[in-house]
Amino acid sequence: MLDFDERLIQFAKNPETGPRVVVIGGGTGLSMLLRGLKLYSHNLAAIVTVADNGGSSGMLREDLGMLPPGDIRNCILALADTEPLLSELFNFRFKDGRLQGQSFGNLFIAAMNEVCGNFTDAIRNVSKVLAVEGKVLPVSLQTIDLVAHLADGSTIKGEAQIGARKASPENRIVRLSMLPEDAQPLPEAVQAIQSAEVIVLGPGSLYTSIIPNLLFPQIVAAIRKNPVAKIHVSNIMTQPAETLGYTAGDHVRAILEHAGLQSGRGLIDHCITNNAWIEERLIEKYQLESAIPVLADKEVMQSLGVQVFEAPLAIVSNGVIRHDHTLLARLVLGLGLAQR
Repeated sequence: MLDFDERLIQFAKNPETGPRVVVIGGGTGLSMLLRGLKLYSHNLAAIVTVADNGGSSGMLREDLGMLPPGDIRNCILALADTEPLLSELFNFRFKDGRLQGQSFGNLFIAAMNEVCGNFTDAIRNVSKVLAVEGKVLPVSLQTIDLVAHLADGSTIKGEAQIGARKASPENRIVRLSMLPEDAQPLPEAVQAIQSAEVIVLGPGSLYTSIIPNLLFPQIVAAIRKNPVAKIHVSNIMTQPAETLGYTAGDHVRAILEHAGLQSGRGLIDHCITNNAWIEERLIEKYQLESAIPVLADKEVMQSLGVQVFEAPLAIVSNGVIRHDHTLLARLVLGLGLAQR
């Protein structure tokens, strides 16, 4: 029987033999994790939220009636085997004229959507063009709007509007819902979860990237029925509009509540949190935007039936705190494979 390090070396030499890993979420956090996981497995599936109504994606959604491509694009690029120039091209945003703010990659996906006649085939063909190792799947093919219900009884409609709100500790998001409430998930996404050997929630924006996927009862049911390891990757820093003052336990509790659960049993077995030291100047910079490090309150998570694993995951890239994607991938696979 090979030990974990030997198995990782095997997977790195031949990623085609790597485990089937499903990662659920959206945003930059998800794409960072995928960059690490693809070093060890090409049997990956990213299930991505499709409720974005802001920026370039929102414009295409409104003008063309298509699903927002932004998070899909980021995940495709994370899994792509392309030259750096092509990745730079897909991330390029026009600075002037009528296309100002538009991403070339989003426009490419929009064009493929028109050529193919449907979003699923468009993503599949874009993935072929970019030699993607794995699958990127929208959680649904229906147009979805998010609604945040706040502690004061008011509501905010739209992912972009939720992310842009001015939050206060007294006016947290207490519940998230979607319109239409009976939207159906993509069957291929449910099937990917059912056949996964490891399931990961996050990292990513709690209320606009992770929880939206769990508003589909079929997605939650598929996760709970699969006996493999389920891992939540905690964000390193809080987000002022969504998780002002949240601990890792607050994140986990919110996920469980939206899944209709009181404990992590069947949905979250493990939570990976950061314990790396962060420079004071960076903390002060983030504090100016009301963001602070996410603390690992172990006792709270243990009471929820979730095991906590701390690791020095925080790194700085272009002045922004990110997860060390290689170390994170190793941790995820270590926890996942240990349960097999």
